[in-house]
Amino acid sequence: MPIDIDIAHVARLARLRLSEEDLEAYGRQCRDLLEHVARIQALDTEGVAPTSHPFPMTNRFREDLVTPDSVLDRGEVLAQAPSTEREFFRVPPALEDD
Repeated sequence: MPIDIDIAHVARLARLRLSEEDLEAYGRQCRDLLEHVARIQALDTEGVAPTSHPFPMTNRFREDLVTPDSVLDRGEVLAQAPSTEREFFRVPPALEDD
């Protein structure tokens, strides 16, 4: 089932300047992809339970335990930072006032 798509129009919407060869190549790739999706959508999935993953999976949780060997020393960590202020990391502002 052929799918028609105007790649030049899509490229203009995306503000892309594509050569004729690029338009042809991307058009062929998009048509192939859309035809593949159409074939998948045409499959009879009646009676197939929806899944989020093709294999049965179970989350394996572990208890969060704080032990002396799992805690970093604050002073040692701060000593490796490029800039600190008291017991905090000093970082450049994320947003600047205009």
